[in-house]
Amino acid sequence: MEMNATYTSFVAVGDSFTEGMSDLLPDGSYRGWADLLAARLAARTPGFRYANLAVRGKLIGQIVAEQVGPAAASGADVITLVGGLNDTLRPKCDMGRVRGLLEEAVERLAPACKQLVLMRSPGRRGPVMERFRPRMEELFRHVDDLAARHDALVVDLYGAYVMGDPRMWDVDRLHLTAEGHRRVAEAVWQALGLDAAEDWRAPLPPDLPGPWADRRRADLRFARQHLGPWIGRRLTGRSSGDGRPAKRPDLLPFEEPTA
Repeated sequence: MEMNATYTSFVAVGDSFTEGMSDLLPDGSYRGWADLLAARLAARTPGFRYANLAVRGKLIGQIVAEQVGPAAASGADVITLVGGLNDTLRPKCDMGRVRGLLEEAVERLAPACKQLVLMRSPGRRGPVMERFRPRMEELFRHVDDLAARHDALVVDLYGAYVMGDPRMWDVDRLHLTAEGHRRVAEAVWQALGLDAAEDWRAPLPPDLPGPWADRRRADLRFARQHLGPWIGRRLTGRSSGDGRPAKRPDLLPFEEPTA
């Protein structure tokens, strides 16, 4: 990777992870690692353009059908593609189909940009992670293979121990906190050959668990407010992103949020 390379445009493709949940802004919108990365790239390149096509809840088939075409046609220098993890969390998942769709996406995007960036997504340590780990790791092996065949970069968030720390995850236990997104932005920044600002893999300070009763209350609150509705959407085939447009659908000069 060329050190201190110049990039003039960036298109982000994916689901809630790339949309920016749960890095909440005061106006109720989400920022996230892609916005943070775009802001840093824009600060060093006048006229820098950015689009974020990601929508929460999207499966890899929806990403291919709705986002890959516009991203490939954009002519962006950098395209990031993170998808397939929502599929692995479904009760029934055809991993062969997921692999095929991801391969289709990479084959269309890699020749359409200066640099395609893929990721091994982070996972919060805990029982949910253990249940779905075999599928996730199968997906990540395929990501590695596709990257090697198409000269794409892979940012290994899954292999960074700190990214599994529960303190990096919001109360819904599915989306990163602002600190988690900030570290992902730094990881992609470094993968693109730009000078490191910090060690994004650095561990958090030691943390002592709270009282048992407080932790159980937190578990019950999580189950009631987040796990139950999430399971309900899976069983009924609904998605949190149904009818929701992309946050930045057009490749335009980057502007910081005003709120």
